[in-house]
Amino acid sequence: VETLDTEKIRYQKVDEIPFDFERRRMSVVVADPAGKTQMITKGAIEEMLSISSYIDLGGEVKPLTAEQRATVLAKVKDLNEDGLRVIGVAQKTNPSVVGEFSVKDESEMVLIGYLAFLDPPKETTKQALKALKDHGVAVKVLTGDNELVTRSVCRQVGLQINELITGEKIAEMSDKELGKVAEAHDVFVKLNPQQKARLTTALRNNGHTVGFLGDGINDAPAMKVADIGISVDTAVDIAKESADVILLEKDLMILEKGLLSGRETFGNIMKYIKATASSNFGNMFSVLVASTFLPFLPMLPLQILFLNLIYDVSCISLPWDRMDKEYLHEPKKWEASSIGKFMVYFGPTSSVFDITTYLLMYFVICPAVVGGSYHTLTGSQQVLFIALFHAGWFVESLWTQTLVLHALRTPKVPFLQSNATFIMFSITTLGILVGSVLPFTNFGEGLGLLPLPANYWIWLIVTVIAYLGLVTFMKKIYINKFGELL
Repeated sequence: VETLDTEKIRYQKVDEIPFDFERRRMSVVVADPAGKTQMITKGAIEEMLSISSYIDLGGEVKPLTAEQRATVLAKVKDLNEDGLRVIGVAQKTNPSVVGEFSVKDESEMVLIGYLAFLDPPKETTKQALKALKDHGVAVKVLTGDNELVTRSVCRQVGLQINELITGEKIAEMSDKELGKVAEAHDVFVKLNPQQKARLTTALRNNGHTVGFLGDGINDAPAMKVADIGISVDTAVDIAKESADVILLEKDLMILEKGLLSGRETFGNIMKYIKATASSNFGNMFSVLVASTFLPFLPMLPLQILFLNLIYDVSCISLPWDRMDKEYLHEPKKWEASSIGKFMVYFGPTSSVFDITTYLLMYFVICPAVVGGSYHTLTGSQQVLFIALFHAGWFVESLWTQTLVLHALRTPKVPFLQSNATFIMFSITTLGILVGSVLPFTNFGEGLGLLPLPANYWIWLIVTVIAYLGLVTFMKKIYINKFGELL
């Protein structure tokens, strides 16, 4: 091996023809101290052979024959099948004069060799792809590499493929045809950036939520049109700028963690929206019924506000709750119409026990404590009657509102088959305790509440158990009809 003296040979770059995805090659023009110019081009082997008329064999330049072309392609095929990417290198002495270099100068070149390099998939790729498949996520490969390299990489990561669709075929397809092809096939090769973006758009138009993972310049357009663009911290700047999420760890299993975290967050959001909507619907329905028959308001506005404050504090614990494994197994879609159905099924369920509480307080507990039915009492006694009634419904409403969070957080039987996290259990229990003690405090008295008698708590426990039992029964009906709870 002869070592070149870099002090004697100095080259200066004088021009460049940038890479583009149509030519699939790039060129630079350099000049030596004597002013001699030389164009050096690198690119995909097929494209390099198309612009080369000569070949350098052992230092001797000869015409590039069909046999030599076949030899080069056979060698490149062997390297590709081993998973190596290959680019060809060619040169041309004394191209156009400086300032007039163009793509037309990339012709009649001398093929001087090729470079093979290995870009193996990450060690966790196979495991990550299996995890995504197990969670209902389809994986499609969109690459600029050729068929042989792609097949080799797919074998390494455990992806089973049959027919591969090339960029040349995609270029001839309409958007409608592409939508069908994107659905039916999983591996697409020799794509340019626009074709990657078209495929991503086609999948979205087919109703899929699409995430695109890439790290190169050619991935940026697809990342822009995807629902979520994912890149890595070692990617080129344009890819990171186009990404919504940048992975900092060199571990693709983080995709599974992110996926499950997203589904769990979505599930907890649905818990809050559906449980709160149905609870508020039930409460307003109960107030409407009570206002029709009672000679006073079933609860004062300030009491309702404080009741909602305690309930909302309890709901703060929902982001720390867990979802059942069955819920995380498949992707979920946001459907606003499901909220209305949920309200209709579970809102009146709570109203049933609100009304039984009204009847219990109006005809049994309040008369027993105050000393007679409402219409037989004096004005001051009626004030006590109303305050006791308010306290009874305040506590019952708080208990049922809060405990139904545990019932509606899972299609299973709460507290037996599925339990909330410690944080949620603790905060909701604290909320119930605060609301239950409130009528016995000076603050509760300021809200217009009175201490409740001992027999009320027995009735309350019976009411709560019956309510949770009815909710569990309604859940089965709801799931049988609509397929899922949340």
